[in-house]
Amino acid sequence: MSYDASAPLLSGLAPLASRYDGFILDLWGVLHDGERPYPGVLECLDQLMAAGKRLCLLSNAPRRVGPVAGILAAMGITGDHYHHLVTSGEATFEALAHRPDSWHARLGRRCLHLGPEHDRQLFEGLPDLELVTTPSAATFVLNTGPSTYEEAPEDYGPILDACARRSLPMLCANPDLEVMIGPRRVLCAGTLAKRYEDLGGRVRYHGKPHATVYQRCLGLLGVDDRRRILAIGDSLHTDSAGAASAGLDSVLVTGGILCQTLGGRWGQAPDSDALAALLGSGAPRPAAVMPCLMW
Repeated sequence: MSYDASAPLLSGLAPLASRYDGFILDLWGVLHDGERPYPGVLECLDQLMAAGKRLCLLSNAPRRVGPVAGILAAMGITGDHYHHLVTSGEATFEALAHRPDSWHARLGRRCLHLGPEHDRQLFEGLPDLELVTTPSAATFVLNTGPSTYEEAPEDYGPILDACARRSLPMLCANPDLEVMIGPRRVLCAGTLAKRYEDLGGRVRYHGKPHATVYQRCLGLLGVDDRRRILAIGDSLHTDSAGAASAGLDSVLVTGGILCQTLGGRWGQAPDSDALAALLGSGAPRPAAVMPCLMW
């Protein structure tokens, strides 16, 4: 099997940049590895900003925009490098604060949180919400992911079973299945949500690949022609699928979550046969592929 050149493999973004006025950029696996920016990323952002492009960063982080912006700034990705930042955590917070539809309105006020302690900043500003510690006391579940990097989906079997027996609805604040933190592959809330669905649980997701978060980005970018907007991400499941559903072109970065799957190392071209098999598996086809985000 040979690689299908209908999604060209590029070494940098420069050949595509003039075709687009707005860019939606993933964070983990594209801009940074969870600890620091990838080489070449800051230069690429600087080039796009200098060219007058509109940049919106879009993350499935289950945190509000302020804390995520602070984390990025500590890495050196500051407000000078982008115009807007959207997170699945912020979308989740707003849904809990405003209850925009009947599904959210029926959640009630007693919340069982599945996730690490540091994600509890998501509850600040929600005084009517009561955090409980058992499924029997809850009216819904808020899932922000495993509490530690070492946990596996099986560790959550008992609590998910108990929630399913009570038919508790679940809000998933991070649809990602997994993410790379440095060299380590770590499970995300999306994996727990999929397991809950397998048990018959009802789940509502906030974040990529779901339409509402792209609508938010499009409104912020202010670019009316969707053909002039490019989404860049490292996940077929969230980034490529979400862009396709929103009617946007996308670029798949292979140096993030797919790096091991595609038999490469960061910054190097993926194995052509593995890439052809991946893109021929029925997944949304990106407009181009790049090993990493560089200019």
